[in-house]
Amino acid sequence: MAVLVTGASGFLGGRLVEMLAAAGETVRVFARPTADLGRLATLPVEILRGSFVDQAAVCRATAGVERIYHCAGCSTDWAPWSRFEQANIRAVEALLAAARNATKLERFLHVSTSDVYGYPAEACDESAPTVDTGLPYNRSKRAGEMLVWRAAREWGVPVTVVRPASIYGPRGTAFTSDIASHLRRGAMALIDHGHSRAGLAYVDNVAEAMMAAAVSPATLGRAYNLADGTGVTWRRYVDRLAAALGARRVRLSLPSAAALQLARGMEAVYRSLSLRGRPVLTRHAVYILCRDQEYPTTRAKADFGFTPRIEFEEGLRRSAEWLRGSG
Repeated sequence: MAVLVTGASGFLGGRLVEMLAAAGETVRVFARPTADLGRLATLPVEILRGSFVDQAAVCRATAGVERIYHCAGCSTDWAPWSRFEQANIRAVEALLAAARNATKLERFLHVSTSDVYGYPAEACDESAPTVDTGLPYNRSKRAGEMLVWRAAREWGVPVTVVRPASIYGPRGTAFTSDIASHLRRGAMALIDHGHSRAGLAYVDNVAEAMMAAAVSPATLGRAYNLADGTGVTWRRYVDRLAAALGARRVRLSLPSAAALQLARGMEAVYRSLSLRGRPVLTRHAVYILCRDQEYPTTRAKADFGFTPRIEFEEGLRRSAEWLRGSG
């Protein structure tokens, strides 16, 4: 029986496809016509090209599948709202509508984010409410997740939601290559001296958790935080990555209150002048760096035996090796 993966050209989705194929699963990929799927070229996967705005194409992708892993989305912290809305809300809506009529479907696993909690001062468990902070990534991912729960209630779609924290590893952007780029240019800054826990989740650990959660009867209709539980702070992570890359240790640290004020100002300038690129600092980035990201995973451990296999030092070694090779 086939499984469907969306977002296979991305960081998490691509790694998930590789691991599903290695496990002997029959994998189907639904990807944009322009998506680069070069990393999947040697894998025995079926590739369907199409857009989420084409409901017929989405229905063809879901036909006959047993499980759907929805990894596609807009995960940046700075883009026009229309991009967030289309990728994180409308695409979810289209996929759920198709899943409603997928007669062989046993599980719809939706990749959300711990950001839906609204960046609380202390990391919370899954019983905490989700919060709309007004930031586009948080708002759109929360709205997409709410559509998933509504589909479960009203249509009986068999859903499971995972909420990863800070995913890192080879081919990663936000918490891997972006930080490495800042380190190499001497442009990296920490917030509050980097004392907050980073909530790191190595990409293989997240993918393995998704595969286990998608087949466990205990996970039906439930949400799960995913993080490795290492307790590693941003200071330790950035220092270890800098050392592995031969870059200088980060000296600059900004107080969170000042950093938030600066980020607001930068965002306002970029919006008013319609500047290209992204601000040097955004409120989203500040919240991630100054709020505890080590969301507890007690529920995941109890329901499907979540035990991160790749430990921090090994994950860091693999990440640094890829970064050195990729330049």
